[in-house]
Amino acid sequence: MASSSHNQPRFSYKITILLLVFTSLQLSSSTPSKSCLTPSSSKVLIAGNSTILSDNRTFVLGFFNTSEESKWYLGIWYASIPTPTYVWVANRETPLSSRDASSLEIDGGKLTVKDNRDSRCDVVWESADGDFEGEGDVKLQEDGDLVLMDARGVVRWRSFDFPADTFLPGMNLTVGQTLTCWKSSNDPAPGKYWLRLRPPNYGEVELLADNNRMYWSSGNWTGNIFSGVPEMTLPYIYKFYFTNPFTETATFGYTETMTQQKPLTRFNIDSSGKIKQYTWSPQTEFWNMFWSEPENPCRVYGLCGDLGFCNAKSMVNPCKCFDGFQPLDGVGWGAGDFSAGCRRVGDDACSIDDKFEEIGDMTFDPEKIEALSGSRSDCERKCLSNCSCIALSHNPKTNSCKNYFGKLLNLGNSSSDLGIIQDSLNVRVHKGVIRKKIGVKTIILITTITSFLAIASIAIIILIILRKKMIKRKKLEEESVFPVTNLKVFTYKELHAATNGFSEQLGHGGFGAVFSGKVDSTLVAVKRLERPGGGEKEFRAEVCTIGNIQHVNLVRLIGFCSEESHRLLVYDYMPNGPLSSYLKNNGRTLDWEARFRIAIGTARGIAYLHEECRNCIIHCDIKPENILLDKDFSAKVSDFGLAKLIGRDFSRVLATMRGTWGYVAPEWISGVAITTKADVYSYGMTLLEILGGRRNVEGPPPEGGGGGGGESGSNEKWFFPPWAARRITEGDVAAVVDERLAGEYDVEEVERVGLVAVWCIQDEEATRPTMGMVVKMLEGVVEVAVPPPPKLLQALVSGESFRGVGGNSQNDTISRASDDESLSGLR
Repeated sequence: MASSSHNQPRFSYKITILLLVFTSLQLSSSTPSKSCLTPSSSKVLIAGNSTILSDNRTFVLGFFNTSEESKWYLGIWYASIPTPTYVWVANRETPLSSRDASSLEIDGGKLTVKDNRDSRCDVVWESADGDFEGEGDVKLQEDGDLVLMDARGVVRWRSFDFPADTFLPGMNLTVGQTLTCWKSSNDPAPGKYWLRLRPPNYGEVELLADNNRMYWSSGNWTGNIFSGVPEMTLPYIYKFYFTNPFTETATFGYTETMTQQKPLTRFNIDSSGKIKQYTWSPQTEFWNMFWSEPENPCRVYGLCGDLGFCNAKSMVNPCKCFDGFQPLDGVGWGAGDFSAGCRRVGDDACSIDDKFEEIGDMTFDPEKIEALSGSRSDCERKCLSNCSCIALSHNPKTNSCKNYFGKLLNLGNSSSDLGIIQDSLNVRVHKGVIRKKIGVKTIILITTITSFLAIASIAIIILIILRKKMIKRKKLEEESVFPVTNLKVFTYKELHAATNGFSEQLGHGGFGAVFSGKVDSTLVAVKRLERPGGGEKEFRAEVCTIGNIQHVNLVRLIGFCSEESHRLLVYDYMPNGPLSSYLKNNGRTLDWEARFRIAIGTARGIAYLHEECRNCIIHCDIKPENILLDKDFSAKVSDFGLAKLIGRDFSRVLATMRGTWGYVAPEWISGVAITTKADVYSYGMTLLEILGGRRNVEGPPPEGGGGGGGESGSNEKWFFPPWAARRITEGDVAAVVDERLAGEYDVEEVERVGLVAVWCIQDEEATRPTMGMVVKMLEGVVEVAVPPPPKLLQALVSGESFRGVGGNSQNDTISRASDDESLSGLR
């Protein structure tokens, strides 16, 4: 018995040891970490700086970082272009700290990204289970899809089923899938905006903010396009498909229609919450953006965050903070992530001594509202008693007010109609810094500042002397640069005074805003270039080239300003404005004689640029807005030569074109080199607008014919050129002519203009005439044959014929017309 009792503690001790060992084994098996020295069945695919390329070296898979050396991600990007463009990221939420210690492996039938620092194999990301055992492999396909295959080559997992922020050709968007933007331009972490098929009907695409607030929708699928995206009617390089729409098995996607030399193209949700379509241009080595929604950046819900003000007119940075406020996240704000919003300058702690700053009539979305009656002082006193109260509005007529608590989102001007509430807003700010008594430290500070100012004064005198010498040398250089031109060199101060502080804006195009002004009592138009390319010497040389171009159908350049970052051009003022103002149904109109004269004058001006200048000049932006009319209604082409002057960012030009794709030749989107025939195509589209007296994308014409309708009382959008081209080639050009002319036109001239327009918009560049030939055709020197219908546009009216597109995604009605139906059958 004694022996038995003596051995009992020893037995208990052994049991305890066994339990500890078992517990430690359990713990080690439940953590993703394990020693990298332990033998493993995993297969290493990528380690450190190694990569995997697609067959034709279009895409590459590897580890990358953006701005921070300590954050590395596994991703896929384009290998064939110099601009880093990432289309898929694996470990978006869990970046690696070192590329050298990172690896991609196949482990247990799935892909894993591991951090191998300190001999540990921490799994930071893993794919869904591929549900297979044994040897596996991966392949990066030529369309950018990363696939995981088992030993038999059967695909078990693919990256296209788990997209990041980019939608590529061949990728499908299905029910339950989402595309989520980056947090900022240099942070791949999931942002606050995402895209999906809209439940519960799954018949349209929607963009949402992180609070599930929908701020844009494509409209319902009509059978070949989304009702809210009329640009889809131009199948230049895309073929969209939507299988099983309005069901839980709905699948949306697109492919490229070109069989050879397919351009690099993608749809992307950027950190600002907009969906954009890009095509890579090898000629400019730049991503040209052809379409984006929503057009107004301030329509993106909560873009500027709490207390951030959104200005849709600002092209670079739409968000700003009011006086007395500053960005909460300065780094993110600089990178384009404004979601953190603004905070009060200095200490955030509230005080009973705070004051209210009036910021005027605003629209906004408050988090919480408290309404009460009383005077302005009563309202302020009530708000100041609660630190959560951040703003107020007071109505003196009703002696009532509203106090706002929590966050204020979507702040914009009252005309912007962004938020759900519109009111005169007063935000809570610090009272200010209280003056302190002057002490010894203050006296020392004043003495130091005085000494510094004395030294600075001497330095300023020296700088003034040097500046005078520089100005003198600069004048000599200017005289040498402009020996044969009559261009006047203006100072920025002179043009600022001439335009009364740039107060009267005449218009805004792809290159910048235009303002009216007076120089020596003569009316002028001053164009302020935005983001000009090149340095001052290059700018002056190019302006010299433009200044030497003189033609009766080109707007004359009078002078320019090139001072520090300011680049301005001064032109003759055109009193009758742009041609676009005469293409509105409820606006002014032109008789046929004036239209025909404008058509020929415009063609002569473009032909001069293409064929008679020392160096051929491609305009790149022919459209009614850039055809100006003088006092005699003679056409003057403007903005020529600016595409080269502004730099390589042609997408800024394209983004301002009405309907985006309305004037763009197919080769722009296909990414091939641009020639003068791109201008010919744009001129042809403009010619159709002159003939029909309407814009190419607007409401359908009224029943009974006539091109000038454009307003049918409905909110449908209609693309005019396909229908017009078919009518013209069938010999029924009268159906296309603006009905406001009431039949008062030269039938022969009308037919000639219609046929020339269709020749200009042919798909193939070689088929289009030169602008010199266009002039001869319009003048009647050369006989104009009947052209074939453009195939790309004809595709829109073949089969079931052209469809009008309703604007209401919930109650769309699609009118169909067979090829034999009259215009009255189109709605």
